[in-house]
Amino acid sequence: MMNFAMPNLMPALPEIFLLCMVSIILIADLFVCDERRFVTYMLTQLTLLGCALLTAFTTSSGVTYTFNGMFVDDPMSDALKLLTYIALSVTLVYSREYITLRGLFRGEFFSLALFALLGMMVMISANHFLTLYLGLELLALSLYAMVALQRDSARATEAAMKYFILGALASGLLLYGMSMLYGATGSLDIGQVANAIQNGSASKSLLVFGLVFIVAGLAFKLGAAPFHMWIPDVYHGAPTAVTLFIGAAPEFATFAFFMRLLVSGLQGLSGDWQGMLMILAVASMGLGNLAAIAQTNLKRMLAYSTISHMGFLLLGVLSGTINGYGSAMFYMAVYVLMTLGALGMIMLLSRAGFEAENLEDFKGLNKRNPWYAFLMLLVMFSMAGIPPTVGFFAKLSVFQAVLEAGYVWLVVVAVIFSLIGAFYYLRVVKLMYFDAPVDETPIEPQADMHIMLGANGLAILILGVLPNTLMALCASAVRLSLG
Repeated sequence: MMNFAMPNLMPALPEIFLLCMVSIILIADLFVCDERRFVTYMLTQLTLLGCALLTAFTTSSGVTYTFNGMFVDDPMSDALKLLTYIALSVTLVYSREYITLRGLFRGEFFSLALFALLGMMVMISANHFLTLYLGLELLALSLYAMVALQRDSARATEAAMKYFILGALASGLLLYGMSMLYGATGSLDIGQVANAIQNGSASKSLLVFGLVFIVAGLAFKLGAAPFHMWIPDVYHGAPTAVTLFIGAAPEFATFAFFMRLLVSGLQGLSGDWQGMLMILAVASMGLGNLAAIAQTNLKRMLAYSTISHMGFLLLGVLSGTINGYGSAMFYMAVYVLMTLGALGMIMLLSRAGFEAENLEDFKGLNKRNPWYAFLMLLVMFSMAGIPPTVGFFAKLSVFQAVLEAGYVWLVVVAVIFSLIGAFYYLRVVKLMYFDAPVDETPIEPQADMHIMLGANGLAILILGVLPNTLMALCASAVRLSLG
């Protein structure tokens, strides 16, 4: 008879709590009428608060493995999970009025959001190829359903189909690459794969071939060129609340995916994957910034902007240093903060039967409401990397990491593309402050959204003046986990 050793459940306590709460919310929502759907929303927010408290409670400066080494709890995973909870909570606050007006304020939206969160948390703490893939698919399937949630919208259904087909292709590439690594090393455990590569006991040609498929799959999930095809269509086609959900919280899980696979598992092949990431970074910065200039739809412009930001993020990863990884994590946190602000403003100006997603919808915003125009100005300045906003320090930190790694030409290329990118961000500022308003409808948001948007904009400004705390947190989390 086999003896079953009970695994240590403490590191996975937030995930267990989340799964129990999703089950409770699914059942409770059956007994809640449409007029009292706010109960489901509050339960979801309380679940996020509970997860944050449990994550803070189980955090430590060391690295803890459980479930036979398939699950890891370290400072980087704790920091990324806490950032994910905050991003998701803010997303729900911004989305509440928007989804209510469009008939999406239902239990399905919140339960899918929490299932997606569970997938993110599993990805962040995965230490095994199977765990990584399970987390990825749980997240992806939830996102496909969320994009298609507005069933009477042909645009949303088309976006969901494109996302599903291309996502399945990317998952296939990842699986194929993982199977090759397994064939070369004889293990699916990330630590054992790393040891096999370091010892030289694995077939180098098979490893590199598998690495190509893995980097391609990862680039798709991140939205880096030339695997970016899904981002503009999904950003444009999905309801803005879902666009914000896709563009914010899951990015932390994707960053963790990169760290676990490339840095923890395949560090011995860094000479090979650094070259691949270099090509992806330059292609993303170039294509993203140049294509964004031609856009008249703000959501599509932000989609191409996202592709360019992923290029800048990859600069930190390809530097191959602990400082570089810390700067990449800092860049990701700043990017999510800016995305929350930009898409939050689109939802603020949208109303029943009207989507404020075109550039002309922001004309004369300063005359309609100077405060919101100022907040959008901060977001655009930060995305362009203009001081004193935090976006400037985010770009500066990844540039320094690449410079320390000796890639001077790459920094020059990145700076040139940053200057090109500034054009389309400043165009939004010009429309808000120098053009006459097309729409004179008063802006009357809910109190919680008004407060949260203000906090979001001011965070961009305050972190730009005092960026050291967040930078030190990211650097420390990466150093304690990977150093």
